[in-house]
Amino acid sequence: MINTENHIGKISVSENYITEIVRHAVCDADICSTNKFRSAVSTITHGRLFKRRGVIIRKDDDGIIIDIHIKVSYGTNIKVAVENIINKVHFTVEETAGINISNVNVFVDDMNN
Repeated sequence: MINTENHIGKISVSENYITEIVRHAVCDADICSTNKFRSAVSTITHGRLFKRRGVIIRKDDDGIIIDIHIKVSYGTNIKVAVENIINKVHFTVEETAGINISNVNVFVDDMNN
């Protein structure tokens, strides 16, 4: 459980809820500019990689740190894909859960042909 406090009061959110927010943010069609990128992102969300270590949530003094492990398809512009994921996840989690995000890290663990 992640606990934080703001001007409205105390907020308690489960890590499973934040993981689901992250999954939906990554899968959001707004960040998928090409079919190739969409298939690369869908690889992390429906396989064993995602369930075992796809999203890791850690607490620190400034909020939470979200680590996302992904698998991309060959030809994907990795820099653009990672920047899109970081921006979308950061915004979505802060707006939805009301929790301060200190950092979002995206790790590319594997590549498909």
